Amino acid sequence: MLAYANEKQNLKIFPLNSARWNDFELLFGERGACGGCWCMSWRLEKSDFELGKGEPNKSAMKSIVHMDEPVGVLAYVDDKPVGWCAVAPREVYKRLANSRVLKEVDDKPVWSITCLFIAKNFRRMGISTQLIKGAVEYAKSNGANIVEAYPVVPYADNVPDAFIWTGVPAAFEAAGFTEVMRRSKSKPIMRYYI
Repeated sequence: MLAYANEKQNLKIFPLNSARWNDFELLFGERGACGGCWCMSWRLEKSDFELGKGEPNKSAMKSIVHMDEPVGVLAYVDDKPVGWCAVAPREVYKRLANSRVLKEVDDKPVWSITCLFIAKNFRRMGISTQLIKGAVEYAKSNGANIVEAYPVVPYADNVPDAFIWTGVPAAFEAAGFTEVMRRSKSKPIMRYYI
């Protein structure tokens, strides 16, 4: 199922499933995107995540993907995987449940965008916003009414990419999100209402 396409950039976005696992591996590379995370940081308790860095986190994500659970969307340019956006029902993210700053805004069911990863040669080209739009479409196709995100406000113009893996507010604003809560100076909670 195609979640979103932007012909201007020849960008196509598809949900990650077992048929696309090899593309996910290719995009994340040997390091598992960032230090062996394999996008498991939000899904596990901090201690379990730290113990699983590398191959265990990779195996855990592969298992989730092969069970056909929603995990996120991949962006492609000319059939090459260039970006990733994690999106799933909020309740699968254990770290969110324990966060004081990112605790629930209300009791409405939401899908959460927790991570963006763009291949180095494709950064700062607007792909994050397109991925976010694709993630919203994917969540919508799975019955979501609200998509929530937790971007970080950059503390300087040259913040290392590894520090803004949850995205920046401007990318979410460009995709139609609005801020609904801020319990921390640098971490707003933003929502898109479908």
